[in-house]
Amino acid sequence: MKFNYQARSKAGEAQTGTIEASSQEAALALLQKNRLFVTFLEKTGVSQPFYAKQIKLFQRVSKKDIVNFSRALSLMFKAKIPLVQSLRSIAEQTKSINFKEKIFALAQEVEAGTLFSQALTAFPNLFSAFYVSMVKSGEASGTLSESLTYLADHLEREYHLASKIQGAMIYPILILVVVIGVLLLMMFFVIPSMSEVLLESGQELPFVTRMVIALSDFLRSWGWLAGLALLALGIFVFRYFKTINGKKFKDKYILRIPMLGSFLKMTYISRFAENLSTLISGGLPIVSALEITGEIVGNDVYQTIVFEVRDEVKRGERISRVLTQHPGEFPPILTQMVTVGEKTGTLDESLMSVVDFYRQEVERAVDNLLSVLEPVMVIFLGGIVAGLMGAILLPLYQMTGT
Repeated sequence: MKFNYQARSKAGEAQTGTIEASSQEAALALLQKNRLFVTFLEKTGVSQPFYAKQIKLFQRVSKKDIVNFSRALSLMFKAKIPLVQSLRSIAEQTKSINFKEKIFALAQEVEAGTLFSQALTAFPNLFSAFYVSMVKSGEASGTLSESLTYLADHLEREYHLASKIQGAMIYPILILVVVIGVLLLMMFFVIPSMSEVLLESGQELPFVTRMVIALSDFLRSWGWLAGLALLALGIFVFRYFKTINGKKFKDKYILRIPMLGSFLKMTYISRFAENLSTLISGGLPIVSALEITGEIVGNDVYQTIVFEVRDEVKRGERISRVLTQHPGEFPPILTQMVTVGEKTGTLDESLMSVVDFYRQEVERAVDNLLSVLEPVMVIFLGGIVAGLMGAILLPLYQMTGT
């Protein structure tokens, strides 16, 4: 059951949120154990304070939170601090109330005798199968600190790449917003006033000018309907891509888009190689490592191939032989490195060499994509505005010329 609570820390700081427990008494005991003085505790759905809802709205756990959690836990574990004490210490320093509650819950489970890796499975949205498997491997081999350090490095690299891609897309999106804004401004205000002058002149207007005026009239009369139609279409497409068939369709055809497709392929190949290498070096059987890698590779096309590799490996086939059947998704450099790794017994090291290569290629591709997009978007904006103004100003010049 979930309970809403209000409490104060020893320093007098107010805290609000929700907590999971088997009963109200268990929830109270858990909060008190975490050095909180409870002032309000009630089951969810029974009159939750409005401001508590607002606070929870902005408490989404980010990838950076998971990175910081993993690194801090690794350092404290390396310093011989008990796991339960480390978890509670990290929870007290965590700003996100939502994440704070989950870390306290992890501490409670571990204190009750549950393995840390098993406790993590209660929060699959935060800790992936890859994360849990690495922790389980660290527990089995007695190298949990090293596993957590690697997880922090791995997640930080993915976070850095995702942030770089998002940053690269800010400028093109901003230009696109400006283009749409300029178009709407001209269609609703500039062109109507100029079209009145042109129509009153009685002269024959060029085809392009008539098209622009007609488009302006349509948007002013039916623009709201077109906007609703686009919004409905956007919602439909978004929901369709959330379905199984929609995701398969998107993942298949997005790889065929020029430039973007090749960039995404490098990203998925790098993710496949790094996750598989890490899991194998962590001591997991190859079949289990392929299963987990397929679940987190992030694209249905690659997931299907990885699961095919898993099934063939179960039958005694080599990974490299299956990968060679998919040259469009896995290039020869990868299959050759896998072949060498299988023959020499250093598959994890061979895969990591591929990761280093593709990581540099991905970063270079992001920089190249950004360098191309910037001038293209500027030219596109200038061309649209120049075309619209030319369609209107050309008849005006003809009037003055005659």
